[in-house]
Amino acid sequence: MGEPVIGWDLGGAHLKAARLDAQGCIGSVVQVACPLWQGMEQLEEALGVVLSEVGAAQRHAVTMTGEMVDLFPHRAAGVTRLAAAMHDWLSPAELRFYAGAAGFLSADQVAAHTAELASANWLASATCVAAHRPDALFIDVGSTTIDLVPIVAGRVVARGRNDFARLVAGELLYTGVVRTPLMALAPAVPFEGGSVPLMAEYFATTADVYRLMEQLPEGADLHPAADGGEKSIAGSAQRLARMIGRDADSAPLDAWRALAAWFGAQQLRRVEEACDRLRAVHALSDAAPVVLAGVGRFLARDIATRRGWACLDFADLLSANSGNVDRTSDCAPAVAVAWLLQQA
Repeated sequence: MGEPVIGWDLGGAHLKAARLDAQGCIGSVVQVACPLWQGMEQLEEALGVVLSEVGAAQRHAVTMTGEMVDLFPHRAAGVTRLAAAMHDWLSPAELRFYAGAAGFLSADQVAAHTAELASANWLASATCVAAHRPDALFIDVGSTTIDLVPIVAGRVVARGRNDFARLVAGELLYTGVVRTPLMALAPAVPFEGGSVPLMAEYFATTADVYRLMEQLPEGADLHPAADGGEKSIAGSAQRLARMIGRDADSAPLDAWRALAAWFGAQQLRRVEEACDRLRAVHALSDAAPVVLAGVGRFLARDIATRRGWACLDFADLLSANSGNVDRTSDCAPAVAVAWLLQQA
């Protein structure tokens, strides 16, 4: 190992970083909002904030998903621009980019390996899990997406290696516990004894659902609400009501909580079906645990409880300071990519 490493996960909506000390123990873990689609200056501002918290280091490991935002004309351009930005910020420190089976690459190797570097953060996390649990289903429930990665005999056996293939294989679900528009969960909802078609408008998100259900973790919702309004029970109820052409004061709060619970159940069912399918395809026994990560891992924990599967948090696999256990699991790819570079 030898010296500290900072791991980075460059997302389209968040920047995550984790510092591992020379012995591999996890110190600072930070997540900040970074709406990359608004411009590269968002990344620069977020990098400044994160570095002020995690401090300096001579070794850095980077993974990313931010290359897919529509700021870039295509994903290869996104990879190269993000890599160049990190090089500019962190030089002359040692900087390595995670490319899955191609290993860790230097900045001058990035342009030739953009396909391997793009959206490889799930593979970093799963590879770390596989080194600690030979048989498992790794589930990272984030604000926007869910990664489902089967691990068998110490190997990541996911059928997809890029976003398209992972979507087809049911290993990437484009649904999350914060940023998913509610119109993506169902075409219609039950309300006051009838079935009400949803308005196809960005009126409310899953953050509103889990806030009303009192399940949304503190610090999980870092971006403005759909209407730019307050992030409160009343604000979420008003946004939810708009989805069916109502105002919140037209029904009791319990009615909006019940509707939120219905939305939550729809999302839970979709994830549960995907878990069942992957466990069956890869013949994972009930003894193979679910390893949980992401700010929405409470969703996967509910599924494990319902199915009787053993489960543990990603942080349980590694040495995290007591104050950083939740953050370690929230920001698993950043932690994992740092751990992998230390092992390389």
